Amino acid sequence: MTASDRPATFGASAHGLRGDYAGMRPDYTVSQDYAAYGSAQQDRWRRLYARQIRLVPGRACAEFLRVVDTLGYDAGIPRFDEVNERLGRATGWQVVAVPGLLPEPVFFTHLAHRRFPVTVWLREEHEFDYIVEPDIFHDFFGHVPLLFDPVFADYMQAYGRGGQKAEGLHALEYLARLYWYTVEFGLVRGGAGLRIYGAGILSSPSEVSYALSSPLPRRVGFNLERVMRTRYKIDSFQQTYFVIDDFGQLFRETAPDFTPLYAGIAGQEPYPADAVLPQDLLFEPAED
Repeated sequence: MTASDRPATFGASAHGLRGDYAGMRPDYTVSQDYAAYGSAQQDRWRRLYARQIRLVPGRACAEFLRVVDTLGYDAGIPRFDEVNERLGRATGWQVVAVPGLLPEPVFFTHLAHRRFPVTVWLREEHEFDYIVEPDIFHDFFGHVPLLFDPVFADYMQAYGRGGQKAEGLHALEYLARLYWYTVEFGLVRGGAGLRIYGAGILSSPSEVSYALSSPLPRRVGFNLERVMRTRYKIDSFQQTYFVIDDFGQLFRETAPDFTPLYAGIAGQEPYPADAVLPQDLLFEPAED
């Protein structure tokens, strides 16, 4: 793997690249060696799942809750082929096994073809409460349930196609912020108040409460330009969360060609992660 092929994530920490990339295919996929997961890893998965599934009711969005406890995650680490049977029938998506973080062009190509990359390794015991990189638990628990929702699934494919185009426009940083503040750390308004759809929150035992109820972060109504200009934190809780009305709004607002928007914000200073602007629509924290 050459330097130009190494995975890059905007705002990433100084942690080194993790995962075994030696046996990967040209598209960075690998096989899931299910027998390699030992009893300790299976037990760790079940404990991770048992803890997190208790925390998400009343906090996660309805689209997530409708699916997550039907996927058999309580039994142990999922098998890619078994999940793909159901996911393919539901929305035409597939999960593909990868060794870890991917270069942006590879990641965008997978999404554009309705393939979601899922890391094959599971966090170590000392990382039970917090991990920087996405592992198989983060990906399967946080991301995969929403790929069963047709509107969100279409948004993810559109995002991948937009990423492919952004490469030639030197706009990848703007797309990284959009992904971060929606797919990873997004909130949505519901009939009963704010709910979580971001995978980074849903798979975190502490941020799942913090994101909705803490008085510290800002909860700001979604505005595409505002999102693309806002920096984010990777090694701590977020200082700002953006709130959509529903997945339909997310798809509609991100469907148009971003080229004019990129041109309009190019050269402008990004907003700090904790910025509050006069035009922001702010939401109050929920009662925990």
